[in-house]
Amino acid sequence: MCSLCGMLEGQLHWTESKPPAAQVHSQWRERQARVRLVNAVLQHYGLKLTEWSGKSYVLSSRTGRTVIVDNLSELWGQAERLCGRRCDPLDERLLVWLEHPSR
Repeated sequence: MCSLCGMLEGQLHWTESKPPAAQVHSQWRERQARVRLVNAVLQHYGLKLTEWSGKSYVLSSRTGRTVIVDNLSELWGQAERLCGRRCDPLDERLLVWLEHPSR
């Protein structure tokens, strides 16, 4: 299914449960927190994730290539395609970089 059809279908990924109306603001804050955490890792690979319309994400490279992803599990495959290498969360260089990002 293409990204647009998936967005129109409105099915949420398990990482983003559908809250009651009173918790919508809380869901937005949690979504923004997830984006910040994911960007800490993606920055190591020259990528950036932004939230789009409360339903999808836009993944961008430093060269301007972009792709819409529907959920966080789809994100990693797309990230590898955009940066041209494996995005390994246990990569020693990534772990060192996360501990000391200012270096």
